[in-house]
Amino acid sequence: MTVQQDTVSLETLNAIMDAFNAHDLDAIMAFFADDCTFDTSRGPDPWGLRLVGKQAVRDGLAARFAGIPDVRYDADRHWVHGNLGVSEWLVTGTTTDGKPVCARGCDLWEFRGGKIVRKDSYWKTVDA
Repeated sequence: MTVQQDTVSLETLNAIMDAFNAHDLDAIMAFFADDCTFDTSRGPDPWGLRLVGKQAVRDGLAARFAGIPDVRYDADRHWVHGNLGVSEWLVTGTTTDGKPVCARGCDLWEFRGGKIVRKDSYWKTVDA
């Protein structure tokens, strides 16, 4: 049995971050495989809410942009190892009901054939 090991580059992770900051769903989704999953930072299970498939991931990201219209990811750092990547960032913005958002977070990425097959997001919980 052969295990496919692709590599991902820092340039790819930076391009993904640029697409997120542009709120460009078409550009973002071009990085994802059809059978991708996205484990959100919140949800009903220990892994958050798991979105399965490209359309579900797109819908989830569209909801994020709608709920925090000025969302931005800055102060980012990225690491790669083979087909795995990590992006650390500071998310900021304001929700549609006027609540400010400012939290450290990270994404764990897994790639196959140059496309994202798994995105697992974590945000720090900020106590006010």
